[in-house]
Amino acid sequence: MITNDKLFLGGVWTAPSDPELMDVVSPHDQSVLGRVAQARPADIDRAVAIARDAFDNGPWPRTPPAERIAVLRRYNELREKRAEEIARVTAEENGSALWFCRAGQPGLTRQANSFLKAAEEFGWKETLTPSDPSAPFRSVVRRTPVGVVAAIIPWNSPFSAANAKIIPALLAGNTVVLKVSPENTLAMNILAELVTEAGVPAGVLSVLPADRETSEHLVRHPDIDKIAFTGSTRAGRRIASLAGEQLKRVSLELGGKSAVILLPDTDLAAAVRGLKFGTMLNNGESCIAQTRILVPRSRHGEVVDALRDMVATAVVGDPLDPSTFIGPMVRADQQQRVRDYIDLGVAEGATLVTGGAQIPAGLEKGYYVTPTLFSDVDNDMTIAREEIFGPVLSAIAYDDEDDAVRIANDSEYGLSGGVWSADPAHALDVARRIRTGTVTINGAPIGFDGPFGGFKTSGIGREYGAVGLGQYTEYQTVTL
Repeated sequence: MITNDKLFLGGVWTAPSDPELMDVVSPHDQSVLGRVAQARPADIDRAVAIARDAFDNGPWPRTPPAERIAVLRRYNELREKRAEEIARVTAEENGSALWFCRAGQPGLTRQANSFLKAAEEFGWKETLTPSDPSAPFRSVVRRTPVGVVAAIIPWNSPFSAANAKIIPALLAGNTVVLKVSPENTLAMNILAELVTEAGVPAGVLSVLPADRETSEHLVRHPDIDKIAFTGSTRAGRRIASLAGEQLKRVSLELGGKSAVILLPDTDLAAAVRGLKFGTMLNNGESCIAQTRILVPRSRHGEVVDALRDMVATAVVGDPLDPSTFIGPMVRADQQQRVRDYIDLGVAEGATLVTGGAQIPAGLEKGYYVTPTLFSDVDNDMTIAREEIFGPVLSAIAYDDEDDAVRIANDSEYGLSGGVWSADPAHALDVARRIRTGTVTINGAPIGFDGPFGGFKTSGIGREYGAVGLGQYTEYQTVTL
């Protein structure tokens, strides 16, 4: 068992204001994996003060971009060397299947490399040619760091969420207070070790596990210049409200209720293989999960039968077991939330095709749920409107292509979506009609070079690539 009684404050492992340690509990069997320190408001105050001084007086914001790029490249290389350790610790803490955590490690490399490439090509300074050649001046446009960034991430994919914020923020010359979920303390302590070894200067980054109340203290702090948040839409609304009071910069990557349209000419076998990952990846605890499956009415029966086989045969169990596809939910309250939605789906009249609210046999000690498929779902039902964040799928019949697009867009969310068709060009035409930040065709993965984020209540701003890097800069125009 790991014990860590210190907090990573500005690059230094420091005694917390509250010496009481929290148990990190396995969602598989409720065994104690470690005992760790947690941040309180007083620790937030210390971390922000350190970050403020490092930004105002330290070298990092004034370090040439090429040198910052070298430090972050070193961080990426060091993380690669500990990939297996990171995957295993994340699986133990989160309940994410180990195969998924391992498979995600090359993705973390690609994610970091996209930011490094963007930083190398970024227009840090540009001299503008006056529109009037006789003008007695010229303008220089600079991209300067925003300042002190509060980066707040969820528990479901901690390294990916952390990298999406700290890498561009640090590349741009900001200082960062990274607030992580208590469930991820062990994995995020590894991240703290890596940035230190990579050469991130003292004061530039703090990594603080903390509860919701302490997180709000961070958001409210007057010395925070920007908030970068990934999490639920409900929490995002609260953060946006608090940020608006102080006119803080804010970027929000929020919830989703993504729809995938199976066009009538879809290769069903290929689609079902892809949908196993698109719908239930990471135990269904994914903001981009395509849990609304829009099915042509003419093929409804065969599609539902194929989906039933896919859902019913997904192996549920110990996340460290190589045969496991779906592990436990992260906490007991999340397990109950998913089970409540399943009961609600039955109560509202959807047909329970497979699964249900019962806990899988033999797994009662953990926070497990049974993968579930509903058919005969109306898009107005709660299970089609609200983000469940678990392996619960809804098959929704449509009449024609226009009807499918209407249903896909009939949501308060707009984070992701998908289209399947034997004709990729036609699928692209349909994808252009879907009001979401990303759309995948025939199960293609979401890349890291293009911007990622949501329409409507799925967020504000974008992450990844040059656009994501730009979210951590301010324009300054100097006229000479």
